[in-house]
Amino acid sequence: MSEVYANRRSRLRDHVNAAGTAAALVTRPANVRYLAAAAPQGSALLLGRGEDLLVCAGPPDERPCEGRPDESVRLHVLPVNGGDTAVAAAGLALAQGADSLAIEEHHLTVSRHRALACDAPGLRLTDLGGAVEQLRVVKDEEEISCLRIGAEIADQALGELLESILVGRTERHLALELERRLVDHGADGPAFPTSVATGPHAGRRGHRPTDRRVEEGDFLSVCLGATYRGYRCEIGRTFVIGTSPADWQIELYDLVFAAQRAGREFLAPGAACRDVDRAARQVLDSAGYAEALPPLTGHGVGLEMEEDPQLAPSAMGKLDACVPVTVEPGVHLPGRGGVRIDDTLVVRPEADGGPELLTITTKELLAL
Repeated sequence: MSEVYANRRSRLRDHVNAAGTAAALVTRPANVRYLAAAAPQGSALLLGRGEDLLVCAGPPDERPCEGRPDESVRLHVLPVNGGDTAVAAAGLALAQGADSLAIEEHHLTVSRHRALACDAPGLRLTDLGGAVEQLRVVKDEEEISCLRIGAEIADQALGELLESILVGRTERHLALELERRLVDHGADGPAFPTSVATGPHAGRRGHRPTDRRVEEGDFLSVCLGATYRGYRCEIGRTFVIGTSPADWQIELYDLVFAAQRAGREFLAPGAACRDVDRAARQVLDSAGYAEALPPLTGHGVGLEMEEDPQLAPSAMGKLDACVPVTVEPGVHLPGRGGVRIDDTLVVRPEADGGPELLTITTKELLAL
């Protein structure tokens, strides 16, 4: 695995050198982990002229979920109260003979940026921009394997919940139970705060669970995800509680399912991101739900929950193979509830079977 991380750093170094900069400083935690296999709290990664250094405020925590730093990166642990790791890393770059340093301006605060300029006045600071985030878009098979295992864990947790008694339990209690089950099955933890929405709350994107209790005839929408070795996946499903669904529930569910299927089927290398969004959005828009639609149909996943690419009307760019994304259309009707169906998939060429579905819990409208 050390070669994988060395190759990633080499690609970033080529980008930095091509821009005329001698060294790079990476501070965004997900980017540090992507390049160094671990990101101890507050750490900074220096891609220097002489060697690469992981600057830490203290000894790294080697718990499996935190990762172990790549052996080919030298650890530089600051003394107690040794100051800011980014500022220290800039000083180390200067000591290596660098005259310029690319930094992640989108992550550094103004005060940290000022401290860098003040403590290392001999360095010309340039913006690294989203160079590391762009490297992270296309995943290797080891990364996809972590996502696949995370999806299996999320499927297990959701499947067990569906076998339990739900009527009378609160959204908050069900969300906590799901998160416990994720950990029981081997997840580092939830990928994001678990959403359980019932009745008039159902179908609302990002709903935070309340003390509302599940009632007969409710729509129940659940959105959860597992983190496994730092990689995050997502699944969302909608069910009906305790009785046969009403006609309007069947109609709305079938419509969202058709939209989700349209988006999934459009996933292919070379497909424009905005066209994937359009494929799903048109199904719902044509049925008169334009005002009820979320701002995007899906997004990339990986070390962070919402990565590039964005599947949205204004999205630029095209999909590549081995890019994991969510497809998650939904409709929420105020006062009535709604439907969300959400899967994590990996873009694959048609010759390899087309998009790989990672989250496999049934999308049939079940009455629980």
